[in-house]
Amino acid sequence: MKKAYILGFFLMLMLFVLTACNGKDQQKSTNDAANNDEASDGKKTEVVASSPSGKLVIYTGRDEEMVQNVIDQFNEKYPDIEVEFLTMGAQQILERLRGEKANPQADFWWGGTQSALIVGANEDLLHAWQPSFIDSIDGAHKDLEGRWFGEMLLPEVIMINSDLLTKETGPQDWDDLLDPKWKDQILIRGVLASGTMRTIYSSMIVRQGADSPDKGYEWLLQLDANTKEYTQDPNALYLKLTRQEGSVSLWNLQDILLKKYTTDYPFDYIYPKSGAPILVDGVAVVNNAKNLENAKLFVEFLFEKEMVTQLANDYYQIPTRSDIDKASMPEWYQELDLKTFDIDWQLMSDKEAEWMEYWDNNIKGRGK
Repeated sequence: MKKAYILGFFLMLMLFVLTACNGKDQQKSTNDAANNDEASDGKKTEVVASSPSGKLVIYTGRDEEMVQNVIDQFNEKYPDIEVEFLTMGAQQILERLRGEKANPQADFWWGGTQSALIVGANEDLLHAWQPSFIDSIDGAHKDLEGRWFGEMLLPEVIMINSDLLTKETGPQDWDDLLDPKWKDQILIRGVLASGTMRTIYSSMIVRQGADSPDKGYEWLLQLDANTKEYTQDPNALYLKLTRQEGSVSLWNLQDILLKKYTTDYPFDYIYPKSGAPILVDGVAVVNNAKNLENAKLFVEFLFEKEMVTQLANDYYQIPTRSDIDKASMPEWYQELDLKTFDIDWQLMSDKEAEWMEYWDNNIKGRGK
């Protein structure tokens, strides 16, 4: 009797445990089904996104320190993306993308002139898409098919050595540069390899009359007569200007402000009275990029309002985004008067290569 009693007790206990377990399984199944139903209805969806990873290769014409700073911040947000970058002039980037068209080695073009980007788009080198910030950029500062986007505006101005000249004693306008008083005082960064200089020189041709380049060629010939040297790169230009081997140059406002406020270089600028060509400096995702999604992530990161404001404060960038709170921008920005003159950018894009080849073969070094 005692053994039967004990056996019955254990049978009852096992039955109780099995019933409880089955109930929990049923409840779990019910909960899972409910969660699935909610997810399918779009009421309760918990998405666990995997962290973006892989590589990102950037060709850039921007300041190396600034580029590295932005990349470091990008990697704080996306630590699993390995970023590599190569620094070169905008024209060199365009030529490299042309050579690599069949097998792109870069994913992102960061820092290209409007003219170079238009050429790249027309040659099917750039990827078309619509980023989230697209509506905040004026139509004149982007490709309407979404192949490139202006990141910042670069007024091209007269650069001076502030130890030798002041804003009052330096050339006040473009035509003043042709005055014989400036002979051998002008230093110019090598033109053909520089998107900035190609744009300045092309805009001077347009300024003399877009119907024919002849008047523009004559203007550049007179400028060549006063030009002491064409330097190999920007660093050589900065050093020679600092050493007072010349007192005047032509360059973009951002770089001048950077050197003026963040280094010991004795630089300042004069905004030409008749207006300045305002270059749109932009970015583009490379067509058939191997790391397409990572390139798009970088573009979105670069154009975030916080990053745009930071780059204006730290690197003197004039943003193309029109929805940035002006009060958050630095004092120098709020005081700017961006006067310009009419420029047919499509014409400049179409003719720039022809005009610059003519300048190199027929004008450079022949005005003496």
